Amino acid sequence: MVTYRPGPFALAFAALVALFLLMPLLAVVPVSFTPARFLSMPSGEWSLRHYQSLVSDPKWLSGILLSIRIGVLSSVLATLFAVTFSLGIWMFQPRFKALLVGFVLLPMVVPPVVSAITIYFLLTSLSKFNSIVGYDTWVGVAMAHAIMTTPFAVVLVLVALTQVDRRIDLAARGMGASISERALKVILPNIKFGVISAALMAFILSWEEIGVTLFITSVNAITLPRLMWMGLRDNIDPAIASLSVILIAITLVVLTSRMIFRRG
Repeated sequence: MVTYRPGPFALAFAALVALFLLMPLLAVVPVSFTPARFLSMPSGEWSLRHYQSLVSDPKWLSGILLSIRIGVLSSVLATLFAVTFSLGIWMFQPRFKALLVGFVLLPMVVPPVVSAITIYFLLTSLSKFNSIVGYDTWVGVAMAHAIMTTPFAVVLVLVALTQVDRRIDLAARGMGASISERALKVILPNIKFGVISAALMAFILSWEEIGVTLFITSVNAITLPRLMWMGLRDNIDPAIASLSVILIAITLVVLTSRMIFRRG
């Protein structure tokens, strides 16, 4: 089979396009080393004071830990909802399958402001009955994030289920396996990578979510994105640039590790 490789002109053009797209990200790196108290390029002197503030200032550490806690809980809930719904759709093939899938995917197409207002009224109503799941609580924020990320997890799990041969489920059913045994011992092992991808996607979307979070938090549940938004809105803190550099480095490490793992 004939294989076509890009020529030097195509490679150079692709490199220029990639550099153009990466320039805004690269510009953050020197800004994070500025010794000033405001966003500026360092003029001769470089400083690590803003990286140190991420460790010494308790608000940053608190925001990071809270975002991780919310992301883990919301990803677990979203993955559980997605797997349960997708398995039910795939195994039982209900008559209104397309309608049910469309209903679950509504948060993907509804404007975030509409979803945020709806979830706000839901959490404020729940606050009247308990102090755990409600407005401005980390569990309430995790539940809101799970609502917003479940459609994305459903898509990934449904795509994974399309690769499963339905005959193995029919064989298990013919041998007397129960519904739970078919789901847990036959189907789930064949879509485990799809489930893991759905959980990672839900965690990442929860980690960076800001639109809904602004509506349902006040002073108690200050996530990392909200803390960064407050820093940009009230006073432009260069520590945000330092945190951005760290997040970019983590993303590069994860993507590189994934490429090495797939190649290996």
